[in-house]
Amino acid sequence: MNIDFLELAEASPNPYVLMNRELRLVWMNRAYCAVTMRAREDIIDRKMFDAFPADPDSESFRQLRESLDHVLETGEPDEIALIRYDIARPDGGMESRYWSATHTPLHGPDGKPDYILQHTVDVTELQELRRLRDEVGVMRRAGAIQERNRNLERESQRLLEFFQQAPGFVAVLGGPTHVFQMANASYLRLVGREDIVGKTVEDALPEVVAQGFIATLDRVYESGQAYIGRREPVLLDGDHDPAHSRRVLNFIFQPISDGDGTVTGIIVQGYDVTEEVEYEGRQELLIQELNHRVKNTLAVVQSIAQQTFRNVPDSASAMATFKARLHALGAAHGLLTESSWSPASVREILDLTVAASFGPLDGRVLLDGPHFLLNPEVALALTMIVHELTTNAIKYGALSDDAGRVQVGWSVNAGDDCDVLSLTWRERGGPPVASAPREGFGTRLIRTGITSKRGTKVDLRFEPEGVVCALEVMLESGANHEPNAESPISSPIMPG
Repeated sequence: MNIDFLELAEASPNPYVLMNRELRLVWMNRAYCAVTMRAREDIIDRKMFDAFPADPDSESFRQLRESLDHVLETGEPDEIALIRYDIARPDGGMESRYWSATHTPLHGPDGKPDYILQHTVDVTELQELRRLRDEVGVMRRAGAIQERNRNLERESQRLLEFFQQAPGFVAVLGGPTHVFQMANASYLRLVGREDIVGKTVEDALPEVVAQGFIATLDRVYESGQAYIGRREPVLLDGDHDPAHSRRVLNFIFQPISDGDGTVTGIIVQGYDVTEEVEYEGRQELLIQELNHRVKNTLAVVQSIAQQTFRNVPDSASAMATFKARLHALGAAHGLLTESSWSPASVREILDLTVAASFGPLDGRVLLDGPHFLLNPEVALALTMIVHELTTNAIKYGALSDDAGRVQVGWSVNAGDDCDVLSLTWRERGGPPVASAPREGFGTRLIRTGITSKRGTKVDLRFEPEGVVCALEVMLESGANHEPNAESPISSPIMPG
């Protein structure tokens, strides 16, 4: 789960303000602006005591200054249970206000506080009630406030821990020059640097300027539109050795907006997918090598067959049939190679096998069925069966004249423990079928059916109107419907 912690803090009903070591206000949430009656643009980048002036000799000034100095000097949190600190009203007058404040240090790479997160609670109403209640009641309320502050401090610490421990890399950039305000451990490991907070991207990562990333950040900042990078290569210097300086990343540049929609910064979040891309490249290379070897093997088998039957009388017809079967098997391997030996579509198998044997037969063969994927083993078996059916149809059946037609329909039904693929090859309009021919290798191959762990059924009938072959294959549960596929359609086979 990706959590936008900056947006979470912005939406919090509790007032938060972040100041640097110079006590300059670098960020505050909407609740803080509301409780102090100030607009963000009026106080951002101003020092605390300039934005909210107080008499340097007053108790208010002393309490706040000592608490902030304590955090900077010791690196430890500090609390002010109750402080009177008057603030200006929008009409220019001053208003007496009472506060309870918690100051939490945010440490930099050197272990020293770089920022102070102030959580402040307006307790003016409680102070007014104090005048009306006895001392016991006041102490009880003060104790409750301090407990609340402790809980809020723990909440802030948990948010920072979530940020640091996020599995993906995350960084927060501020302002139009893209200054690193925060970066988690994964981001620092990615860029191979530790000292980037407080620097601009251009200064911290100079090698990315020429790669176009600064220009992309500028467009996001100016337009307010997020940029999503998918498998984008980046070269990072850092402390990487040359073999690991090139990374491939999925990431997003997400603009950060204040209450009025003005972009104030950018969140960079993403994942390093270098190993995944390299694995896919190796896998593709291996598949291409497999395809090359299969083709070479088929060529060797064909050559052996030609040499073996060269002097055998009347073997030309058998040799032609053998070559056609090798060609169909090679085409099926090519189809599976194109999809990296992932499941292949029933429609693609039929298109490839029939068109490879007969070329364009507009309107002669009609396909009707849903988009469905078969695993490579089943796909190869179906290719060989369809090849035998089409070969018989062109020699003796519906495709042996100009009038015959072939209809191929299939459907997939989910069973209790498996899916059932039903496919029917039906020939009509060709020469009448007198009787079943002598059973040869092709017929036996068809009747053997499709290899499946759960079994297959074949019903091959030589009806007078034409051959009908009905296949029923039991597949593993979870039908492999193609993603974003349209509803079942009917279309004639086209060439190629």
